[in-house]
Amino acid sequence: MIDSRLATVAVVGVGIVGTSIALALRAHGIRVLLADNSGRAVDIAVRRGAGERLAEGGPPADLSVIAVPPASVPRTLRDAQSRDMALVYTDVSSVKVAPVHRARELGCDMTGFVPGHPIGNDVASGPGAARADLFRGRGWVLCPEENTRPEAVTLVRRLAELCGAVPVLMDAETHDRIAALISHAPHLVASAMAGALADAAPEMLWLGSVGLHDVTRLAAADPVLWTEILSENARWVSSVLSDIAANLVDVCAALQLAGTGDYSFIGDVTTLLRKGRAGQRRLTEAEHPDKD
Repeated sequence: MIDSRLATVAVVGVGIVGTSIALALRAHGIRVLLADNSGRAVDIAVRRGAGERLAEGGPPADLSVIAVPPASVPRTLRDAQSRDMALVYTDVSSVKVAPVHRARELGCDMTGFVPGHPIGNDVASGPGAARADLFRGRGWVLCPEENTRPEAVTLVRRLAELCGAVPVLMDAETHDRIAALISHAPHLVASAMAGALADAAPEMLWLGSVGLHDVTRLAAADPVLWTEILSENARWVSSVLSDIAANLVDVCAALQLAGTGDYSFIGDVTTLLRKGRAGQRRLTEAEHPDKD
C-alpha cells in the first residue's frame, strides 16, 4: 500500500522544471534525490538547495518525477522502473499521447505511472533559472489511465499541491488538443513574428513597444526542444495553425485590396480584431472550472 504522504522524491532531469519542483518540495522539508545526464547540472541544482545527488542501491523513493523532454520519457521511465527507483512515477512532458503509447510498447508498468504536465510560465532553461514558485497558482494536468492505481494518482496530486499548483484531471487526448491551442501553436505564432524581426535594423528594433516584446517572448525558448514538442503533438498543432493561417490569409487579402483603395473586404480585419479582443477577454477572465 502506498502512503499518501511524500517523504522522499527522486527527480530525474534537473532542468528548470525538475529543479523548480525540487525547490518547492525542499521548502516543505521533503527529501529530494537528483539525477541527470549532466553532472554539472546536478551540481548546480545541489548548490541551489534543490536536494542531493541520487545514489545507486538505495531504497525506493515514494515518487519519481521524470523531468525530461517528451521523446525521452518512455525509455527514462523504463530505466527508472527497472532500477526500482520509486513506488510511483510521473512525468512533466507537455505532450501526453505519444510518450504514453511508447511507454506502454516498451513494457513499462503503467499502473504506477501517472502522466503529468505542470504548466509553468517561463521560457528560461536550466537549473540556474529554476524557482520554487514556478507552478504556484498554475494548472497541473494529470492524465491517469483506466488501470492506474488510485493511490498513485493521489500521490501525484499531492505533489502538485505541494508545488502550489491546481491539479486538473483529463484524458491524454484531451490534454494534447488543449495544449496545442494554449501552448504549442502560440509558440509558433510568437516565433513567426519574432522571425520577421531577425533582419530588421537595430534602430527599428529599439523602437519596439512593450506589446512587441510580449508577443515575441515565447520565441526565446530552446528551438531544439520545441521542435521535439511540436513534432510529438503535430496533428493537433497543425489543426490550430490551419485556422489561424486561414484568418491571416483573409486579412492579408483584405489589406492588399485596401492598399489599392478598395475597402470592400476591410470588415474582415475588423471581424478578426473583434474576435481577438473577445478571446483575450475570455482568457483574462478564465478561472479553474472547479472554483467556487
